[in-house]
Amino acid sequence: MTRIIAISDTHLVEEELPRALVDLAKGADLLLHSGDFVSLKAYRALADLGRLEAVRGNADHPQLWFLPERQIIDIKGVKIGLVHMASHASGLLGAEMMAREMDVQVLVFGHLHRPLVERGERLLICPGSPTQPRMSAPSVAELDIEDGGISGKIISLGGPTCNYLKYAQSLAERD
Repeated sequence: MTRIIAISDTHLVEEELPRALVDLAKGADLLLHSGDFVSLKAYRALADLGRLEAVRGNADHPQLWFLPERQIIDIKGVKIGLVHMASHASGLLGAEMMAREMDVQVLVFGHLHRPLVERGERLLICPGSPTQPRMSAPSVAELDIEDGGISGKIISLGGPTCNYLKYAQSLAERD
């Protein structure tokens, strides 16, 4: 079995990675990050924990613009698409269309800061945010690949929080 931890929207500038995230990441075969590390420091901290595949997000510092906007990763015959923003519209229609366009069985995306798993023709999964969740608990997603199939679930890293003011302050300090 291949165990993947999917992460998004860490939005870390000088802060350290949450301990719960570090512990989960160390036990994974692969880390996926769907953008908005915000800082090169956050990217490097995750890359130091294991194999990392990542895309850039809309709030990432220009030092991270070397990351692609989209990526397709083939793990044991399962194609996983990785993007930051799956749609500009509400709902999951845009994410489903993007998964079809990328011809992937799974689409991992971010930007929402809240977790979701939608199982249909394709698996659509947003890990939420481990540091700045919106209307949810801090979270990541776990994907397991076994015998050509894939399953996904959300892993909570703590209780629900309201971090909007912290998020707004971090954006103001960055500019």
